[in-house]
Formats: sequence, structure tokens, C-alpha cells
Amino acid sequence: MFARDGYATIFVTIIFALIVSGLTKYFVGPHWSSYVLYGAMVLLVAFILYFFRDPDREITKGDNYILSPADGKVVQIKEVEEERYINGPATQISIFLSPLNVHVNRIPISGTLEYLEYEPGIFLAAYDHRASELNERADFGVKHPSETKIFFRQITGLLARRIVYHIEKGDQLEAGKRFGMMKFGSRMDILVPPEVEINVSEGEKAVAGKTILATINA
Repeated sequence: MFARDGYATIFVTIIFALIVSGLTKYFVGPHWSSYVLYGAMVLLVAFILYFFRDPDREITKGDNYILSPADGKVVQIKEVEEERYINGPATQISIFLSPLNVHVNRIPISGTLEYLEYEPGIFLAAYDHRASELNERADFGVKHPSETKIFFRQITGLLARRIVYHIEKGDQLEAGKRFGMMKFGSRMDILVPPEVEINVSEGEKAVAGKTILATINA
């Protein structure tokens, strides 16, 4: 299964590979360099298909669980002041997605999407911690039925310069559902208020829709 946001890229890549291979066969013929180029086109198509994979997931159930919205590595957990939606102290959990991770994003918590803003910015490498504030990004604020506010953001990287999301302000969100993706290496931040219990540590692997990042205490 492939991500719907990758269909156009997959199609263009396959057409490009076929054209290059056809031109090589016509102009170069049966030469060793032709086979090198054919191999390169096969690897290119294989990488694009692998990158846009969208595996089904058995979503972790729990009304008070904050699930990982992305596959990747937890690269930072720190205390911050969140002034856009939580409006106060918060704990930020940052996940870095390499080009080899699944890039389909999933909703971390059920609730009402009260805040949505797309912020212009620059394109630092996603593993650079300054990317959270300086890079182009999409910001989301969700109010859980417990009234707890959860803030998360999709962040572009050096290569990931396109963010896609399919949710709108006012939507009722369900934890674990697909909502968009970031293309070719990127970063995801999740910010929670101080009373929320953190369940992961820096260096851990996170899996979208399955890993419990934090728990809202009843």
C-alpha cells in the first residue's frame, strides 16, 4: 500500500525512468554504461516506492494516550514555553524522520482541532534543533475531551520541502488516523502541558499510531 500523497511522485518517477532507459537503449545500445544506468533507474524507482509505503497499523488503544504521530527517532525532550496554543510551560518531544522511515503522519490524540496555522520559514536540516522554530512548518492544536491541550507540528527539513495535511480547523480527530505526510526527511514536534506524563526517552524509536509518547493523567 502506498500513500495517496505519493501517487504523483511515483508516476513521474516511473515515467522518467522509462524515458531515460529508452533513450539510453536507443543512443548508447548494449554497452556496459547502459546497464549501469538501467540499474540506477531501477534503484530510483525502488527507493520512491519504498519511501511512499503506507503500511496498515494496529493502533494502540487508550483514551488518555498521546501516540506518536510519526515514525522515527526521539531526538530531543525539553521544557519550553508554548505561546501559540497551550500558552504556558510545556514539554516538547521531537522526532526525527530519516528518508528511510515511513513518512505518513497519524493523529496523536483524539479531540477537537482548535488551532491550525502554516508558518513560513527556512529549511535547516531536520535534525538541527533550531528547525523547530525556524523551519517552515504546519502547527496544530487539539483539545482532548479532558480539556487538556496538545500541540504538534510538521516541520520541513533540508530535503523535505513539502508538507501535506488533510485536516481542518474544527474537525473532530481520532487518534491513530492518517492525516498527512512530510516528504523526504523531516521532523515532528509534540508539545504537552506539564501535568502530562512522558513515557519515552531520548534515543528511543517511535512508531506512528503505536508508540505511547505520553499519558494524560485522569
